[in-house]
Amino acid sequence: MVMMAGEDTSGATRRLWVKWAIIFGAVGLAFVGTVVTLNNTVYSASGFVSSYLSSLIRHDIDAALRMPGMRAPNDAADTLLTPNALPDLYDFRLVSDKDQGDGLHHVTYAAFFTGGVTAESTFLVQHTGARLGLFSAWSFAQSPLRVLQVTPVNDPQFDVNGVTIDGADGANLPYRYQVLTPGTFTLGHESKYLVAADKTVIVDGIADVVSTRVDIEASPAFVEQVAAELSAYLDECATQQVLQPTGCPFGQTMRNRIEGLPQWSITAYPEITIVPGSEPGTWLVPPTAATAHLHVDVRSLFDGTVSTFDEDVPFNVQYTITFPGDGSLLITPV
Repeated sequence: MVMMAGEDTSGATRRLWVKWAIIFGAVGLAFVGTVVTLNNTVYSASGFVSSYLSSLIRHDIDAALRMPGMRAPNDAADTLLTPNALPDLYDFRLVSDKDQGDGLHHVTYAAFFTGGVTAESTFLVQHTGARLGLFSAWSFAQSPLRVLQVTPVNDPQFDVNGVTIDGADGANLPYRYQVLTPGTFTLGHESKYLVAADKTVIVDGIADVVSTRVDIEASPAFVEQVAAELSAYLDECATQQVLQPTGCPFGQTMRNRIEGLPQWSITAYPEITIVPGSEPGTWLVPPTAATAHLHVDVRSLFDGTVSTFDEDVPFNVQYTITFPGDGSLLITPV
C-alpha cells in the first residue's frame, strides 16, 4: 500500500498533540497535587497556627499581631508586647487538629520554652475562604491575645521577664497587660532595699485573664542598713550622761539622788525585722525588745547611804520607715 504525504503529516501532528497533552496533563496534575499538599500543610489550620508560633520564636511581635483574628482585650496595656518581654519559645509540636465542622478547627500545639517549661495550647481557627481561589485562608476565631493581671504588693515596681514596670497608680492594685499565648512570664522584684522571689506564670490561652501577685518584702540589705543605723543611734543615746537620754527609747527614774554622772551602755541590740506598714510605701519595725545597762551611784534620801545602781534596763523600739526619694531612709519612732 502506498501512503500519501498528507497522511504522514497528519499522523505526526496527532502524535505531537498527544505528547503535549500528556505533558500538560502531568503539569496540571503536579500543580493540583502541589495545591492539595500546600492546603494540607502550609495553608491548613495547623499551618496557620504554625506561622503564628514561628513569629513568637523569632520575637516578631508585628508579624504575630498582623495575623487575622487578632483582637486586643479591653482595658489592658500593651507594655509587654515588646520583643524584650516575650518569653523564649524555641520549639513547638502539633498535638492535634480537630475539624469541628463549618470550617472551624481546634488546633492544639505543645510549646517548649527555655528553662524546661512546656505549655499546651488549643487555638480556635476559622476557615475564611481562599487566596487566589486556590489556597485556604484562616483566621483566629478566638484571639490568642490574653490578659496577664499583676498585683504588686507593698511596692508598685516589679519585673516581668526582665522588663521593669512601675505601676503608676501605686502598690496593691491590679494592673492588666496584653500578652501573646502561649507564654511563660517570670515576675519578681530586686532593688536596693526591696526584693521579691521570682515566680513563673504560664499563660496558655485557656483562661481569658491569668491573675498573679508579686509579694515584695524587705531585702537583707534593707534589714542590715536599718539595724546598723539603729545600733549607731542607740550607741549615741548611750553617750548621754543623764537618766533620761533625750530623744531615746530608754531611760530610768530614781526616787533618790544620784551621785556623779550616769553611765549607759547597750547590752542587747534589737533584732531587727521589717514588715510592710499600713500605708503603701511605708515599712515598719514592729515592737522589738532591747536592753541597756545603767551604772550610777545613788544617795538615799532617807538615811544618806550611797549604793550603786548597776542593772540592765529593758526597753522596746518601734519605727516606721519611708523612702524620701533621694536614695536614703527616713526612720521615725512610733
